[in-house]
Amino acid sequence: MKKIAIIFGICSIIMACTSGEKSSNANDTTAVGENQSAAAQQSSVDTNVNKIGTDATKVASPGSAKGEQLITKSDCLTCHKVDAKIIGPAYVDVANKYSATDSNIDMLAGKVIKGGAGVWGDIPMAPHPTISIDDAKEMVKYILALKTK
Repeated sequence: MKKIAIIFGICSIIMACTSGEKSSNANDTTAVGENQSAAAQQSSVDTNVNKIGTDATKVASPGSAKGEQLITKSDCLTCHKVDAKIIGPAYVDVANKYSATDSNIDMLAGKVIKGGAGVWGDIPMAPHPTISIDDAKEMVKYILALKTK
């Protein structure tokens, strides 16, 4: 029980430390000039949407861009990174473990919302009950689009 409390404490500290970075990143994507054309603004958004943290991993599936945006705005990057394990598994490891079937998308979206433990070790993933099932599915679709194997 102490280990779980310590882990959640560490996650809270990391979230607090990274919340300033998220604010500055949000300003970067919204600081598009008002005099730019709609095409130039969309190009700027498209460039920024395809970045998570400092990773510039391009999305393989156009339908997963919304999922990437949702992940960027959530606390997911506190414990996960696209290509390296932090507290939780790297997204590419999740993508390589699960195929992008409807049943896997449903199951993984449920884990995002309800939390989970045991598949990737003893550290539990915190539940995210405020994320809608549709948003969780979009997030999972983005993650599964990162498959490298």
